[in-house]
Amino acid sequence: MVRRKPEEIQEIKKRLLEHYPQAHTELNYKNLYQLLVAVMLSAQCTDKRVNLITPDLFKKYPNVHALAQADIDELKELIKSCSFFNNKAKNLIKMAQMVEEKYGGKIPEDEKELVKLPGVGQKTAHVVMIEYFGKNLMAVDTHVFRVAHRLRLSDAKTREGVEKDLVQAFKTDLAAIHQAMVLFGRYICTAKNPKCDQCFLYDLCDSEDKRPLKDS
Repeated sequence: MVRRKPEEIQEIKKRLLEHYPQAHTELNYKNLYQLLVAVMLSAQCTDKRVNLITPDLFKKYPNVHALAQADIDELKELIKSCSFFNNKAKNLIKMAQMVEEKYGGKIPEDEKELVKLPGVGQKTAHVVMIEYFGKNLMAVDTHVFRVAHRLRLSDAKTREGVEKDLVQAFKTDLAAIHQAMVLFGRYICTAKNPKCDQCFLYDLCDSEDKRPLKDS
């Protein structure tokens, strides 16, 4: 795959930032604890579904201490409409217990420490660091992965590879670009039937998924 020219990358960056100013996650949260739990639940699950689950979840388990003492079956019942709820329930409790035991009940604010928590991989840690702290990091979910390939920003086969390519391509404003690419992929550059007639990057796209515009 022929990669983008530097001027094309800058144009893509410019349009993404202009089209999605002050973009942020669509997950509902009030603090770092709630954000981390919501992001953990969102893996292979929609933000919309997570937002339906978390009000009751946070009411029953309002903090790390409460979650660390949660009954596994009761927690599973609360999150059962979420994909992979069995594993997520186990990881949520283990995460909270580790935060209690190793970090004095305070969720670490450092990426290297975050990824040590059960159920928290690099992507989850980066999403939290991007959203809560505005760190200059890139996180690659299914939307960012798809958009990066369609716009010829990466041809890597793994999320880690795509992340590396995007960081190298954009360098700065990574947090804002991540949020913008998520929203762009979720609502315009969709997996099926992309809304090319609404696309502000149409002229820069030569993806095989690109759809011809209807005559006006």
